[in-house]
Amino acid sequence: MAQKVIVVYSKPNCMQCNFTKKYLDDKGIEYIAKDIFESETALEEVKELGFSSVPVITVEGQEAFNGFRPDLLDQLV
Repeated sequence: MAQKVIVVYSKPNCMQCNFTKKYLDDKGIEYIAKDIFESETALEEVKELGFSSVPVITVEGQEAFNGFRPDLLDQLV
C-alpha cells in the first residue's frame, strides 16, 4: 500500500502543533510540515480548508481535521 501524503500546517510556539508533530515522529509517520507564518500559501490553504486555528492535518483521500487528535492520528498508522 502506498504511503498517503500527510501535511501538518502549524506555527511557531504552538503546543498542539508540536504535540502533533512529535506524535507522528514517535510513530515513524512521514509528513510534510508547513509553517503558516513562513508561507503565505500555507496560510491560504488553511483558510481554504475552512480552519482558523492550527494544527490542521490533511491526509490524501480523507477529510482534514485540526487540533491534537491522537485518535485520528492513530488511524494514519
